[in-house]
Amino acid sequence: MSKQRSATRGLVFAAAVTAAVPAMATAGDLRDISVGMPITSAPSTGYVNLSCAADKAHKLSGWTQWSDCPAGPDQLRAIHFEYDPMTSREGTLVGGHPAILTAMVDHDARIAALTIETDPKARLYLRKKAFLLGLQAKSRYGADGWTCSDAQPAGDKQAVGGSFVDEHCSKTTEGRSIEIVRHLYREPNKELKDFTDETRITIRRVGS
Repeated sequence: MSKQRSATRGLVFAAAVTAAVPAMATAGDLRDISVGMPITSAPSTGYVNLSCAADKAHKLSGWTQWSDCPAGPDQLRAIHFEYDPMTSREGTLVGGHPAILTAMVDHDARIAALTIETDPKARLYLRKKAFLLGLQAKSRYGADGWTCSDAQPAGDKQAVGGSFVDEHCSKTTEGRSIEIVRHLYREPNKELKDFTDETRITIRRVGS
C-alpha cells in the first residue's frame, strides 16, 4: 500500500468521513445524485453542459433526454455533465480536484453507475495531487473491507519525486460496488513535468 499522506479541504461526497478528512455533507454518492435513483429524479438545477459521452457534440437540454444517447456494449447510456458555475464557482471539483463526471443509465431509466475521473487537463499544481482523490473516496465509503492490488515500479513506470502509486481497489457495500484506480508514475526518458497522476472512481449499483 502506498503511504502518501495529505491534509484535505473538504469533500463533496455524501456523508461524513474520518476527522482527518473533513467532509461537506451531501445526500448522495455525488452531491445529490446516487446510483439507483431514476434519472428523471436527478435535480434539474445545479448541473450544466449535459452531453452524450459517446458524442460530446450531442448536447442534452436535461436529464429527461437520456435515451437520446446511444447504448454502449453494456447497454448503458452514458451522459457527461458538469457543475453549474452558480453552485460551484471554481468549476467541477470533487474533493477539491477538477473532475470529469459521467452518469450511466440503464434500460429502466435508473442511474446504474457514476464515474469520477480527475481531469488530465487541469493546471499542473492541481493535477499533481490527483492520486489523492482515491484516498478521499476510500474514507467516504469506510476504511475497512477494501481489496487492493499494488504494482511496483518497473521498466516502463518509475517513481515521481520518490513517490509511486499503481493501485486498484474495490469494495461492495450498501448496494454499491466501488472501484478506485490510482496512478502516479513517470515513463522513462520523459521530462519531469510529463507524468501520469490520476484517479478514476466507479460506483455501480448492485442488486435490485
